[in-house]
Amino acid sequence: MCLAVPMKIQKIDSDGGTAEYGNVQQRINISLVENPAVGDYVIVHAGFAIEKLDTAEAEQRIAMFKEIEMSYQQ
Repeated sequence: MCLAVPMKIQKIDSDGGTAEYGNVQQRINISLVENPAVGDYVIVHAGFAIEKLDTAEAEQRIAMFKEIEMSYQQ
């Protein structure tokens, strides 16, 4: 099973970028997204940002992921 995670771009440099979800930071390839910017939310799959999300949609998806995380902690 593959999982695509909503992450927020924290840094962009010549080699790609760094994105964050919770306390996890990951280097990502941003070449597949149009005009990526620091602060943008993106869906990350296999290290590639594959889609931009608006803030409201990103927050909904993050809330869903947190709900799933909580269900495993019980």
